[in-house]
Amino acid sequence: MNHLRINPAQPFALLLAALSLLALPAAAAPAQAACAASDPAPYPTANISNGLVNATVYLPDSKTGYYRGTRFDWSGVVGCLSFKGHTYFGVWFPHYDPLLHDAISGPVEEFRSADGESSLAYDQARPGDPFVKIGVGVLRKIDDKPYQFATAYPVIDPGKWTAHATASGVSFQQTLNSPIGIAYVYKKTLKLDPRQPVLILEHELKNTGTEVIDTQVYDHDFYVLDNVPTGPDMAVRFPFAPVAQLPLENGATIDGKQLLFKRAFETGQSVFTPLTGFSNSPSDYDFIVENRSTGVGVEQTGNLPISRINFWAIRTTICPEAYLHLKIAPGQTARWTIRYRFYAR
Repeated sequence: MNHLRINPAQPFALLLAALSLLALPAAAAPAQAACAASDPAPYPTANISNGLVNATVYLPDSKTGYYRGTRFDWSGVVGCLSFKGHTYFGVWFPHYDPLLHDAISGPVEEFRSADGESSLAYDQARPGDPFVKIGVGVLRKIDDKPYQFATAYPVIDPGKWTAHATASGVSFQQTLNSPIGIAYVYKKTLKLDPRQPVLILEHELKNTGTEVIDTQVYDHDFYVLDNVPTGPDMAVRFPFAPVAQLPLENGATIDGKQLLFKRAFETGQSVFTPLTGFSNSPSDYDFIVENRSTGVGVEQTGNLPISRINFWAIRTTICPEAYLHLKIAPGQTARWTIRYRFYAR
């Protein structure tokens, strides 16, 4: 691999910084000057930059990787991203463990089953049988309970991972052949635009098995804008008028095409709801998360229609989660792209 830099204490430095801000009011939360790329750490890491945006990317490894949980895709985990002295991704969780399902940061993705609730072949498997989690590997079902994303299922085979880093991007590939007819080559490239503060995620999933791959994949985002707590300064904007399917809690509210927060969240408070109101047009995949006081924000766009949206936020992170539905016959390939435009007015 090229341009790899190992940064061992970085996750803990970022964690301590995030925790130190939990008790601060929004106005008191200072912006980090940049990602702490010089801190030491024991995880395979690539530091990338286009001269405008700097980012730290963790690389997949079944033995030493920063994230080894069985929920999220192991590729493209962004530990920190900064632009003009402001940070957009970082540690938002109170406890780190490489096997913990949500000890992860950045615009990470999770592949689920066709209904968006389970995992490939999980519902048909018996306890002890294999099932597949794209971006993770072949896992073992442990009991008769419905699929639980927070459960650490045993990894039978993580497949073969490769990663190649350049100065401004990282490309990943996972090749997996399962014993149940599900096989694929998954490619993901995370790159910075050479002239703009834009991060691009390019995906390619080729079905090399005998079974149809029918999956929904979503981007969890885990936005952390300058570590400012979720509250009245923050806004999430959509190109359509979102409709909450569950009651909005802890001061969250919808005003036209915006999701706003009447008061700052306390530690332990959250809001969760599926959202409707979007169309079948890819143009509705266009979200903005912004600090209205500082003008720091990010616009997220995709090139495929949204199949569903979940919205989740706690004090330390805001997450509009857009799902895409992919149905890939044997021998066929699906491709999709997500872009993030960072700004600081």
